[in-house]
Amino acid sequence: MVLIYTHKITPRLNFVFKQIFTRILQIPIRFTTKVEEFVAHSGVKFTYSKMPLGKEFFIRNHSLLYEQGVTDVAIKMNKWDDVPCFFALGEKSSIPYDIFAASFYLLSRYEEYQPFSPDKTGRFQAPQSLAFQHDFLEQPVVDIWAYKFLEKLKEKFPDFVFEKRKYKSIHTLNIKEAFIYKNKGVIRGIGGFIMDLSHFRFRNVARRLGVLFGVKKDPYDTYDFILQLNNKYTINTVFFFLFTTYTTFDTNVSYANRKYRLLIKSLIDYTAFGVLFSHYTMNNVPKLIKEKTRFENLVNQPVTKSRQHNNRLEIPKTYQTLVNNFIEEEYSMGYENQCGFRASTCTPFYFYDLEYEIQTPLKLMPFAVVDTALLLHNQLTSKEAILKIKILQKEVQKVGGVFISVFHNATFNDMEKERNWRSVYEAVVQD
Repeated sequence: MVLIYTHKITPRLNFVFKQIFTRILQIPIRFTTKVEEFVAHSGVKFTYSKMPLGKEFFIRNHSLLYEQGVTDVAIKMNKWDDVPCFFALGEKSSIPYDIFAASFYLLSRYEEYQPFSPDKTGRFQAPQSLAFQHDFLEQPVVDIWAYKFLEKLKEKFPDFVFEKRKYKSIHTLNIKEAFIYKNKGVIRGIGGFIMDLSHFRFRNVARRLGVLFGVKKDPYDTYDFILQLNNKYTINTVFFFLFTTYTTFDTNVSYANRKYRLLIKSLIDYTAFGVLFSHYTMNNVPKLIKEKTRFENLVNQPVTKSRQHNNRLEIPKTYQTLVNNFIEEEYSMGYENQCGFRASTCTPFYFYDLEYEIQTPLKLMPFAVVDTALLLHNQLTSKEAILKIKILQKEVQKVGGVFISVFHNATFNDMEKERNWRSVYEAVVQD
C-alpha cells in the first residue's frame, strides 16, 4: 500500500490517482491530509502538494486537480526522456512532470469540452487533439508515464514489491449491415438492382441475383469465419448489433426481420454482445431508449454494453445519457478514421463528468484499431495493415494493457479477392 499526503482530497484527484495506481499499476493506495499520520508511516509514501514536508519523495502539484469546471489550460509539450509529456515541475520535485494532472487532462477528454470544429456528422476529430498534434496518438502515454513514475518510486523504496499486470485483448465486431443483399425487402432490393444496372455494375447484378436465388452466399454473411477463429484462438469477442429502422445513415436489415433476429440469437450464444446505437441517437434520447428496450426484449436480458454508430459521440452528453440508461461499458473511445489512443491510454477507465465533477459508473473501453481507418481512410494493403496493428499491439503489450480492436462483418467479404482482410483479422486475434 502507498500512502499519499495531499492538502486536499478532491474528486479529480481521487479519480486519477486510483486509475493510475489501482487499475494501471495494480497497487492499493490511501490518502491522508494529516502530516502526523504521513510522518509516522514507515512504508512507501510520497507527498503531492505545493511544498515538500521534508526530504520525502515529493511531486509538486499542478492546480488542475484542485479546480472545478473547464478553463483555458496552458499546455507546453516537452519530453520526459523520450516520451512526450506536459505540466513541467520545478527542481524540488522527484519527477519532472505532474503526470497525474496531465493524465487527468487526457482521460477526462478535457480538450473535447473546449470549442472545436466538428466534422459534418458532429464528431471531434483526431487532428484537433493534443495527441495528434504532438505525435503521441499511437502511444498510450498515460500508462507509460505510470510505469516511469513507478521506477522512480522504486529508486526511493528499493524493497517495494509489486506485480505487473498481464496483457489482454478484446476484439469487437460491428454488425451495422448484417447482409448486403438478403433480407432487405422488395423495394430496397429493386432499388439496388436498378442502381447497379444504371451504373453498369454487372458483376454486382450477377452476385445479387445469385444470392437472392440461393445460389450464392451473401458476401456480408461472414459469421462462420468469425466463429471459426473464435474457436481456434479462444478470442475475447464482443458483437455489437445495429437494431433500428432504416435511415440514410443506418442501412441495416430491419430490426423486425425474422432472419436477422434469429442471427442475433444464434451469435450471442457464443460471444458477449451489446447494442450499436444508430446515427440519430446522439441527439435523440427517446430513440436511444427505444433501441435499447427493443434489443433487450429480443435477447431477454439487460443490455449493458454499447457502441455509437460511426463513433458519433458528443462528450459529455452522450455518456450522460448512457449513464442514465444503465449502460455499464461503452466502446466508442477512439476515432473512426485514425488508429491510436484517443484518451492516451490502453486501460479501461471510468467516465469523469466535468460538468458535475464526479466519476460515473460508466466504464470506457478505449480501442486502438478500427478497420475503417486502415481500409477506407488510409487505404492500406493487408500487409501494411498487419504491420500497423502489430506496432500498436506491441505498445499495449509493453505496459500490460488491454488491446481493443474494431472490425465489421462486411470487411471480411470476398467481393474483392485481392483485398484479403480475413488474413488481417486472423493476424490480429493471434496477438
